[in-house]
Amino acid sequence: MIHKKFKEIAAWMNGEAVGPNSTSVEIAGVSTDTRTIQEGNLYVPLVGENFNGHDFVKKAIENGASGVLWQKNQPNPPSDVALILVDDTLLALQNLAKNYLASLSTKVVGITGSNGKTTTKDMVTSVLSTTYKVQKTEGNYNNHIGLPLTILQLEEDTEIAVLEMGMSGRGEIELLSTIAKPEAAIITNIGESHLLDLGSREGISEAKFEITSGLKENGTLVIHGDEPLLTEKVGESPFRVLTFGSAETNDYYPVQMEQKSDGTYFTINGEDGTEFFIPVLGKHNINNALSAIAIAKQFGVTVSDIKKGLELIKITGMRTELIQGKGGVAVINDAYNASPTSMRAAIELLQDLKGYKQKIVVLGDMLELGDQEETFHYEVGKGIDSAKINYVFTFGELGKKIAEGSRVNFSENQVWAYDDKQQLIAKLKDVVDEGDVVLVKGSRGMKLEEVVRALT
Repeated sequence: MIHKKFKEIAAWMNGEAVGPNSTSVEIAGVSTDTRTIQEGNLYVPLVGENFNGHDFVKKAIENGASGVLWQKNQPNPPSDVALILVDDTLLALQNLAKNYLASLSTKVVGITGSNGKTTTKDMVTSVLSTTYKVQKTEGNYNNHIGLPLTILQLEEDTEIAVLEMGMSGRGEIELLSTIAKPEAAIITNIGESHLLDLGSREGISEAKFEITSGLKENGTLVIHGDEPLLTEKVGESPFRVLTFGSAETNDYYPVQMEQKSDGTYFTINGEDGTEFFIPVLGKHNINNALSAIAIAKQFGVTVSDIKKGLELIKITGMRTELIQGKGGVAVINDAYNASPTSMRAAIELLQDLKGYKQKIVVLGDMLELGDQEETFHYEVGKGIDSAKINYVFTFGELGKKIAEGSRVNFSENQVWAYDDKQQLIAKLKDVVDEGDVVLVKGSRGMKLEEVVRALT
């Protein structure tokens, strides 16, 4: 993590160091939350619509902070604390991260996309870690606050930082990219998430393509080559562009693939039949692996090390996570988030699995889809294959549209729609038996991990 003198940090932020010991104080790490303050941290009090971190400065010092940022328009700055006076604490945090990263020799891989960002981040980290010292975005620290905090956690000898870049609207990925200045960037795909804010898939594509804003000259851009909304943007790109996907026109594509209960096996073009294995369910995750392979090759990682790195990946929880539940029931926990694209991929995964008596889906609302949300839910339900899935359970108001679409192909006693999660769980427990597999998927706000816990 960052270890710097107070005066140096103040200069990086265009701030003014004042107060006792401001010339001699040293900072070790940064925190915006008094509950996670560690000894020697710099406390950054952020200001939001419903909170003001300046109210907790005293608590931060009591918990071990060595110094504090202070926004100049906030009244009554304490006189007994080492302060850095700045115009805006959030902007100062971002500038600090940008300058700290620039002071290191660390190279950055930036990752964005509608689906698969976190899984791809985990894969890229695993393959690069066979050869380099690598740090990655932890948890959901992928926004305008989280990414700077992630950068400030980097050790000085970290060789590669793998940084996930999320967004809540247009312009945010551009900001993150210009802070991180990646040597290489991945756009995993373009889905339907954020349609509510951005209006169309074209708008989403433009927002995701903002990752090129900070991409270094002669950098590498890795994109999903089956997506015209991405390939048409490349044009006369100043970057080296590599593509991955199903089509043989891509630089990286699968030749053979096989789904088994322990994960996914596949071979790719140009590697003389070398078989790769990822301990992750879902053929859609092969695309994520292909992008990781493309990045690894750019950094000179050998094929044998790439193979080893993919085998050793540890995927962040609640993403196509196969769990052995109570009474011999298998559960695929994919409850972290959902969009029509990822929902269809998860259902296809379940349909392809072999060796189970019954296959059951529990699907919740997909949020932030804009004025087409009901249609998206209906079409997901209609697309479920009744020859391969035994029961459909849905949760939430929009989930009822999934159920409605499912009834096109399923009988009435195979589809169950609920507003009450406990009622859903009770009925589900009546249906499942030893040797069955249950897929649980929905948007984060639906908290379907409660269903997973009930089965495990």
